[in-house]
Amino acid sequence: MDSPSVRSRAISSALRLGVRPLLNYLPGHTTGIRTARSTVDAASLLMRPCSGVRIEGLNERLDEKGGDHPVKGEWVAPRDAPEGPPDGAVLYLHGGGYVACSPRTHRPITSRLAHDTGLPVLAARYRLAPEHPFPAPLEDAVAAYRWLLARGVPASGIVVAGDSAGGHLAAVLAGELCRLDLPSPAGLALFSPWVDLTCELSIQAQDRARDPYISAASARRVARLVVGPAGFDDPRLALLTCAWTDSPPVLIQVGGAEVLRTECEAFADALKRAGAACELQVWKGQMHVFQILNRVLPEAGEAMRDAARFICAVTHHASPGRIEAA
Repeated sequence: MDSPSVRSRAISSALRLGVRPLLNYLPGHTTGIRTARSTVDAASLLMRPCSGVRIEGLNERLDEKGGDHPVKGEWVAPRDAPEGPPDGAVLYLHGGGYVACSPRTHRPITSRLAHDTGLPVLAARYRLAPEHPFPAPLEDAVAAYRWLLARGVPASGIVVAGDSAGGHLAAVLAGELCRLDLPSPAGLALFSPWVDLTCELSIQAQDRARDPYISAASARRVARLVVGPAGFDDPRLALLTCAWTDSPPVLIQVGGAEVLRTECEAFADALKRAGAACELQVWKGQMHVFQILNRVLPEAGEAMRDAARFICAVTHHASPGRIEAA
């Protein structure tokens, strides 16, 4: 990828000076997490979603064997989408370290995906740690996927996407669907996925990376809250040692300056060794989940267009002709 733009360098510098010290302090205790949540929610009000979409709240129950499960989130759809069940959709799982953020904070990404692909996006609201450690987020993600299937969306038309912790959850979901004998999605689109919750690779890469606002040490503190009393022993958490022989096509986008870059490269290698179709894009000089700034950064807009093309290709969904123009 080309050298980062002037805007990208300026924003990265501002984050390194103003946000990284705060994030390094806050995670690890309840008061800090509450502060982080309220700060992120307030900041999200300044980030407008893409135009040309409608956003509807979702709060339904999914009838399952042994009871029902709440499915919450947002339904983000193009305003010109036809009536009736869609032939495809994106299930989006937001980032935030499994402890913060929501579908609303990630509207710049979900609305852009809906606009560029012409497909509706189900932005799932999953339960957060430390109140609800793993596997609670996975249970909610499975319920959201089942909800799409129950409403007539074929698995061959579904792409599961996510960023950071949501990228980890998207990949874990793909493996869980196989274990549950549910149909596999058409593809996975992962933005800066947090691949290794033990953070062993990112700790090794810490000295070489110039990540503007994430440190491996703070990520490790958050991870301990995510896994809860069970620790890191749940095999579903370990993406690098899973069998990916039946994986759908995968797109991974990661910033070149990220401390998580090494994890993403290792994950791409594991997928390719298993015979999966995986495209790894390393965006030179870019920060963690730079795609959320797609209305500001030219690199982010280009990355979102690439993601939209991938989604349309694996779902065999005709592009609405807005990818290049957006």
